[in-house]
Amino acid sequence: MVVAAALVSCTQASSGGGPGADVPNAAADPAAADAARSAENADAVENADRAEREAGEAEPTAAPSPGPALVRDAFATLQATLNETCTPGAGDCAYFLGRVTRELTELDESMRADTKGPGHFKKPLADMKVLFDKLGDDRSEAHLEKYFSEIVGTRDGINTWMQDHPDDYR
Repeated sequence: MVVAAALVSCTQASSGGGPGADVPNAAADPAAADAARSAENADAVENADRAEREAGEAEPTAAPSPGPALVRDAFATLQATLNETCTPGAGDCAYFLGRVTRELTELDESMRADTKGPGHFKKPLADMKVLFDKLGDDRSEAHLEKYFSEIVGTRDGINTWMQDHPDDYR
């Protein structure tokens, strides 16, 4: 019964009968179709703007400082690289070394902002500073490959330090 009603409804719409039969076909008039699309786009933009304003009003004005959860999350993404490696000079290091360097940078930032303070993370922060001073701003594959051992060694050293401080990542 329901199928028959749906079929009748579809048949009426496609044959010109039924609901909306008196509405002109926009496809027959390209200018009308363009005007309809423009109106829809304007409505969508207005709705998106309104949603952004409402979301902004609901959010607190002061951004919360990262807590141990962010250190935990940053460490988890760094830890995910432990079984990965590359072969310097083989052309397969850009992604890996770039990722490890990015993960170390994010961990550094979260440790500095953590409520325990940077003094709690003195050793890993010092190790990352030494690495970042060597790397400078150059993140090219050739430059990162030059410091392959230092990058991987820093990652592994921080992993060992964090394993001795489970309250920082659990």
